[in-house]
Amino acid sequence: MSNKGLFLRDVGAGRPLVLIHGWSCPGQFFHSQIDSLKAHARCLVPDLPGHGQTANNLPLTIEAAADAVHAELVERDVSDAILCGWSMGALVAYSMIERFGSGRFSSFVAVDMTPKVLNTSTWQNGTLNGLNSELNQVFLNAIVPDWPKLPGRIASRLFADGLPVGQEQKEKVAHEIAKADPALLKQMWASLTAQDFRPLLENFPVPFHLVAGRKSQLYGQGVHRWHEENVPDFQLHLFDRSGHAPHMEETARFNDLLMELIHQR
Repeated sequence: MSNKGLFLRDVGAGRPLVLIHGWSCPGQFFHSQIDSLKAHARCLVPDLPGHGQTANNLPLTIEAAADAVHAELVERDVSDAILCGWSMGALVAYSMIERFGSGRFSSFVAVDMTPKVLNTSTWQNGTLNGLNSELNQVFLNAIVPDWPKLPGRIASRLFADGLPVGQEQKEKVAHEIAKADPALLKQMWASLTAQDFRPLLENFPVPFHLVAGRKSQLYGQGVHRWHEENVPDFQLHLFDRSGHAPHMEETARFNDLLMELIHQR
């Protein structure tokens, strides 16, 4: 753990594997990756600002998250790392590379994410529900007053559309999400929805792997096609029985991909 505000799990030994979590879902949502891979990799898993044990110790922006994660990697002398960002975590990874370069990383894995969340008249590869700036303001205004109802809804949208997911798993996820402070999450949501990393991805400096659930309720085939057409050195990995959280839904296959990258030279 850091004493500078950012809580960071540093577990295992081997090639560094940096796992950056999504909105409302702190680092412990990667517990299956840590448990399976810590014998093969040094797993570095932060709680981003507004989340988990970092909470409000740092400014509540994507940029501050990127700065804090990068500072930890510098302090721990991390290099030749596999960088993996799930959802919002991918945006933090992009910001970190944009601000500090890619010299510490050998490859990148994005998990079911778009470079720009909000839809516009000229960009329809944001969220599948058509979220635009006007609708986003409505959601931002509702996060705090509607919070008692939101964790269950968020948990349901994480998983594959049209496939049975154990109610116990959904309830467990919702229980963990409910521990968050919605006032902090609101600020992080405002920051993540303000981002547009399309120019960075069009010139991305390391091999790029997009892991995407075929049954995602958040992002669709348009996002996959955009990456295929615009990102250099790109590979798409479609997970047939996953939604927005392949690392939780098809854990063994997801971990196998990370293991392959860990051992790749």
